[in-house]
Amino acid sequence: MNRFLNVFKQSFRSFVTLLGLLMVAFVVGCGGSDGGSTQPGVLDVSLTDAPACGFDEVNVTVSKVRIHQSDNANENGGGWRDITLSPPRKINLLNLNDPTQPNFALEHLGETPLEPGHYTQLRLVLIRNTGNPNSPENSVVLSDTKEVKALETPSAIQSGIKLIHQFTVESGQRVDLLLDFDACKSVVKRSNGTYALKPVIKVIPFELNGIAGFVDKALIDNNVNVVVSAQMNGEVVRTTVPNAEGKFFLARLVPADYDVVIMADHPVSATGGHGTAVVTDVPVPSSTSITSIGTDTHRIGLDGTTPPATISGNVTLNPATDEETVFVTGKQTLDGHTVTVKSQPAMVVDGNPIGDFSYEMTLPSGAPKLGSYNSGTLPIVFTPQPAVAGHYDIEISANGYVTQSAAADISGGDTNMSDVDLLSVGP
Repeated sequence: MNRFLNVFKQSFRSFVTLLGLLMVAFVVGCGGSDGGSTQPGVLDVSLTDAPACGFDEVNVTVSKVRIHQSDNANENGGGWRDITLSPPRKINLLNLNDPTQPNFALEHLGETPLEPGHYTQLRLVLIRNTGNPNSPENSVVLSDTKEVKALETPSAIQSGIKLIHQFTVESGQRVDLLLDFDACKSVVKRSNGTYALKPVIKVIPFELNGIAGFVDKALIDNNVNVVVSAQMNGEVVRTTVPNAEGKFFLARLVPADYDVVIMADHPVSATGGHGTAVVTDVPVPSSTSITSIGTDTHRIGLDGTTPPATISGNVTLNPATDEETVFVTGKQTLDGHTVTVKSQPAMVVDGNPIGDFSYEMTLPSGAPKLGSYNSGTLPIVFTPQPAVAGHYDIEISANGYVTQSAAADISGGDTNMSDVDLLSVGP
């Protein structure tokens, strides 16, 4: 494992940008005796991604990155600093979700000078699809059928995905930011079979730290869909997928203790093909520390053989709109630790009336297994939790609406939930 961690540290010295995220690095030239004059900075941008659900490819075509000092600046006004890609570049985000690669799977987009000062707008600009059905500029490739589907981009995205984050560049100072593009939560399916891009992007600190480990190689060899996440109080902070060797790395974590959730819901009958494993109280002591919860010889397996099951239902937004994204989240509580097992967008039901959504989420129905980091002695010892097998709290949420929660039991098979009305949080 030490060799594995050293690879990360050596690669960090060799590469300015790092893993798993859309990286924006604001670099100001080194200070010196220049009579008190300020030095311009350089904005350097690279792209990468968290994993997506049910897709072999998630393609976006980037035309530019825009920066402005005014939060109210019009997109056609002056004062913008742009990184322009000529020609625009089509990027498969899922080629960028393996942070264990030597170059951390980055797509470098370019750079532009940036004057010292306070900046309040950062935009990622995509181009619209031009109508080529065989190779849309923005698209997904479905994992089950390998079919290419155009990914619709609203006009607001084409003018630039506005990211809420303020930063200040001082003369002689380097400021690094990372934008976490979550493709899994950013692709929304409609009932008519089309797909839309509604980007979910977070701005996070730029530091090389995190949690590393290995999953059972048999999971990877059997093409099981495995997702690993770092969580705090049931909220997902970072998500990744293991690489072809079963390695995973959850990076860019604020120093704290985390619950790590390893989940696979692939409906296969082989032992270890599905289930949930949770490691609690995993410490990340500092902004440069990497904590190991598994090695090549101490891998984490999923040993449940109970087939997964689905939870399905309908959601209505009031006031009605199809423009918000409805999220469905399945949570479990293990020995006082609440964790998210899976979260996904609901499907938009097209046509009138608007504001209707439906969902079908596959979840492990067997007993999850629980382990604690304790002193960090490997291997982690896991204990099955049969009392919560197939029992979930299902949360339905949307931005600006009151979250609803209900208990669900899939221990006996697929379950249909009662219809849910989400009401606005406003008056």
